[in-house]
Amino acid sequence: MTRRHLILRLASPLVAFGGETIDNFGVIRDFPALSMLTGLVANALGWDRSEPARHDRLQERLRIGTRLEQPGSRLTDFQTAQLGANDKGWTTWGTPEERRGGAASYDSPHLRYRDYHADLVACVVLRLEPAEESPTLDNIAAALDRPQRPLFIGRKPCLPTGRLMAGWVHADTVLDALQHLPMPHGTQSVRAQWPDGEGLLAGDQVLDLCDERQWRSGLHGGWRPVREGMIR
Repeated sequence: MTRRHLILRLASPLVAFGGETIDNFGVIRDFPALSMLTGLVANALGWDRSEPARHDRLQERLRIGTRLEQPGSRLTDFQTAQLGANDKGWTTWGTPEERRGGAASYDSPHLRYRDYHADLVACVVLRLEPAEESPTLDNIAAALDRPQRPLFIGRKPCLPTGRLMAGWVHADTVLDALQHLPMPHGTQSVRAQWPDGEGLLAGDQVLDLCDERQWRSGLHGGWRPVREGMIR
């Protein structure tokens, strides 16, 4: 059965496909997480973080696949800030973050490391199951062109260099949709990731991926099988 898929083009001087953050190290993945794309769409629609049920349902409905048109390179940004006793850090859960450990903890700066993809370009295809439920793909396409809030690709500094909405493709599966996209100029093959059950490629491999967010708690949990391979 041929189904309509929305095409997104993710490109920026810096991109962050975030992975599991450990202590003060913000690592990245090779491909965008399902939770990241859920948050990107929800932000464009103007949804609030206090609406976890809407986010959970959108994440449940999304079927996504990604091609790395230009893999780029990786860099690590070393960040430091001297925080005073009255300084508070912004958080996504609504409660300001403060330094802990007594007065002496303010003698040293706050240090952290954040990884980024430099000059990466990725094409994402997505559809919704069921397609007729709100929001629809048309709602999402319109919101990406006229978002309710500024959009970023993974982290706030990662502003898109161009239009995110890149068209439509009709295909039976997510992999089929990825294969219908034209190859980048001068490229013979591109690396891709798509959900298990959405097509097979010779030589692909199945991986268990933990990239779903439990929006009520703000934590990641649950595993889903994906396939990775080379589209030639």
